[in-house]
Amino acid sequence: MNTFLARTVGLVVAGLLALAGCTPPDATSPSASAGASAGATPSATPTSGGATFAPFPADSVIGVALPDTTTRWTRVGAKFEAELAAAGFTPDVRYTADNVDVAQQQGQITEMIDEGARVILVAAVNGTALSAQVEAAKAAGVTVIAFDRLINDTAAVDFYVAYNMHLVGGLQATALLAGLAAHQPGETTYTIELFSGSPNDPTADWFFEGAMGVLQPKIDDGTLVVASGQTGRPQTATGNWDPANSRARMDTLLSTYYSGTAPDGVLAPNDIVAQSVIKACQAVGAPIPVLTGQDSTPEGVASIMSGAQNMTLYESLLALVDRAVVMAQDLQQGNAPQVNDSTTYDNGVKFVPSFLLVPVTVTKANAASAYQDDPDLYALTQP
Repeated sequence: MNTFLARTVGLVVAGLLALAGCTPPDATSPSASAGASAGATPSATPTSGGATFAPFPADSVIGVALPDTTTRWTRVGAKFEAELAAAGFTPDVRYTADNVDVAQQQGQITEMIDEGARVILVAAVNGTALSAQVEAAKAAGVTVIAFDRLINDTAAVDFYVAYNMHLVGGLQATALLAGLAAHQPGETTYTIELFSGSPNDPTADWFFEGAMGVLQPKIDDGTLVVASGQTGRPQTATGNWDPANSRARMDTLLSTYYSGTAPDGVLAPNDIVAQSVIKACQAVGAPIPVLTGQDSTPEGVASIMSGAQNMTLYESLLALVDRAVVMAQDLQQGNAPQVNDSTTYDNGVKFVPSFLLVPVTVTKANAASAYQDDPDLYALTQP
């Protein structure tokens, strides 16, 4: 690895983990340890959100509003059903059809309020379009917890449970720098292109901001060159996380700026976008760039094992379910749930008390140990 860039990567990793309240990257660090499990929590002392909550009956309805019916989210829904029922609650788990039907999710939340739900967990289809429903829930005495995706523009959201989104982007960017240096030792400049997530997903803003905190200084000093000049959030966005949109943009980037070749690296915010980049390069016979990812999709893990994708992040949504159910149990007993961050996630009206988990960076080298608790993903790491 280029000595200067290696030093930079090491310092960035240490800084990112310090921001997350973690130890530096050694055998005890969740994001550095090959055997760490997704869902490890920062070491910051947990505190409550400061509010008081009245206890409610143990068999109360707990509503869960999820954004689509993909396997990723139906697994989450099934775990919510099982764990809430095991805790004595009456679960009401609902899905929207396609991750774009805001009106359907708005109606689901309203119905949950009407049926007497005491806690509603929401993975928002559009985090800026649920203020009225969240405020109606608050007025009815319902506690609202944003799950994985922050709900913006309202003081009525009580808690947020998610992975540390700033850290996600920073880890992706750090892995991109490390991958570039490893793949092209001795080089001092690299061409890259940037992709970000859907404009209607607030978490995508955090991913991109975290990544650019690492990459922008390298763009400014000339180490990284974005040939297209497209470095802003609107320019790099992938509408509705639709792979057709990221594929079309990568096709255009290749034909306009790279003439039969490809950038050295691409910041892809998740595995779906990474797959689009791979397919676009393969279609024109261009080399596949160093690629980041997120979500540990089966396709992403397979691409890592084949060498096509450099890394992904393992953020088990099932671990978030575990934490969310504990929060519901605390509330049922009249206790404020534990949080470990109350100063980071500003939704435009308030800093939302949050419980943040730490993702695991996964490469080919540590994939088997990283997925040891997930039989389906672990199987993909075996010959």
